[in-house]
Amino acid sequence: MLNTPMSRRGMVVAPHHLAAQAGLAILREGGNAIEAAIAAAAASAVVYPHMNGLGGDGFWLIAEPGKPPVSIDGSGAAGGKVDADLYRGHRLKAVPVRGPLAAATVAGAVSGWQLALDVSAHWGGGMGLDRLFEDAVHLARDGFAVTRHQVDSLARNLSVLRKSPGFSATFLNRNKPLPVGAIHTQPRLAETFERLAEVGLDDFYRGDIARALAEDLKAAGSPLKAEDLARHRGMRRRPLSLGLPAGTVFTTAPPTQGLATLILLGVFQRLGISQPDSFAWVHGLAEATKLAYRVRNAHLTDPHRMSVHATTYLTDHLLDRMAGEIDPARAAHWPHPAQDADTAWIGVIDGQGRAVSYIQSLFHAFGSGVVSPSTGIVWHNRASSFALDPAHRNALEPRRKPLHTLAPALARLKDGRSLVWGCMGGDAQPQVVSQIFTRAILLGQDLQEAVSAPRFALGRGLDGRIASDLKLEARFSPEVVEALAAAGHQITEVAPFDPALGQAGALLRHAGGTIEGAADPRSDGAAAGW
Repeated sequence: MLNTPMSRRGMVVAPHHLAAQAGLAILREGGNAIEAAIAAAAASAVVYPHMNGLGGDGFWLIAEPGKPPVSIDGSGAAGGKVDADLYRGHRLKAVPVRGPLAAATVAGAVSGWQLALDVSAHWGGGMGLDRLFEDAVHLARDGFAVTRHQVDSLARNLSVLRKSPGFSATFLNRNKPLPVGAIHTQPRLAETFERLAEVGLDDFYRGDIARALAEDLKAAGSPLKAEDLARHRGMRRRPLSLGLPAGTVFTTAPPTQGLATLILLGVFQRLGISQPDSFAWVHGLAEATKLAYRVRNAHLTDPHRMSVHATTYLTDHLLDRMAGEIDPARAAHWPHPAQDADTAWIGVIDGQGRAVSYIQSLFHAFGSGVVSPSTGIVWHNRASSFALDPAHRNALEPRRKPLHTLAPALARLKDGRSLVWGCMGGDAQPQVVSQIFTRAILLGQDLQEAVSAPRFALGRGLDGRIASDLKLEARFSPEVVEALAAAGHQITEVAPFDPALGQAGALLRHAGGTIEGAADPRSDGAAAGW
């Protein structure tokens, strides 16, 4: 059992320990939570390249004591020339998961960094990008030791990724994958970070880097244009929230699936279950997941295309009704396939109690696989979330945003504590977030225990593979597993601490200022505090 580390002057959690250390260094030098999160995010883009990067999207929740939380949408839309006819012209029935035609939405993460820095400036933050990117530049230029997770992700997808333009030259050595512990350098990416530090983040969309990206993407066969990058802007949105007996939970609004997290928690707390790891606990969360995902699958998409506001589904009347639909002894039918995603969640709380819950992603492992040779940037494949059927609620249209699995979380509790937490895991994100919250907050488990505890996920697939079973780590009791199967759940047992069931993290600040942190033993991460 890992113990929960504690500190009082600030703490950072990231899925790679070097990213957490990069953020902590900023806190030690007087930086605030946002500045530390950006340093950690930049380092994570280098050392966890299968999960996240400059060529992906990101979503922020930012909270300052005594003020309403802020949400930032750093996600991109489909290009102006990207429509269903484009793919039909290539005789495709769906947007591909890999290759240049998967690189069809703008990468918005860098625009989200800029909006976050604008908030930081109001706090008095003034650290330069050269300092915030210092660790990222060093790790990209001088190299880092390749992790087992990166090796495994590449091994599962090598046959398709090596066909993507620029991929082999960046991630393979003489056309072979790097082994665990090999030193991987990314000199072009280091130069890109240095350029952004010198001239500003806007260069990514409307400067020399934007021009280089547009040329490289065109040469690779992507339908994105320079004007698509130039039109892009990050957005501040109002977070979604739900009041629970323990406090208020916040998450990101559409186009993310944050609503599913709130529905899941709202329904589950109405079931009155108090014993973790029991049949009732797993069954109740799994059945609440089905109800939450039913709403998500039917209604969530680009908010400009939604006819009903997301908050409609958070009324007491609807949550009561959904909770009443759950049979405490039988599993409801669940034929819906899952969405995969590889993601990096980063949490920071500084010494003044300012908190960040941030998530950035390339979607599937290594995104589209397309690498810009001029910049070293891997482009994401979020466009593969779109459907080519015009009647689908997530239908592909020019300038439209797809549904995102990304959904960071933040809570303000009635006893004065505050919590930031999140995980990677695609479809599993709301499930893992809810499991950690119910363990740590509703049931009072130690924070690290809650993150390390046995985990399960309904319909968790990998690398775009569909799945609708209930996956459980092989740490639940045989009696619980047998009871779940007898209730009608389609059970698949996976290895203990299987990283496919989400790499999570959490920070909990007490009213007196002490901060607890927890990193997931399924990841390469750390909770670093001082």
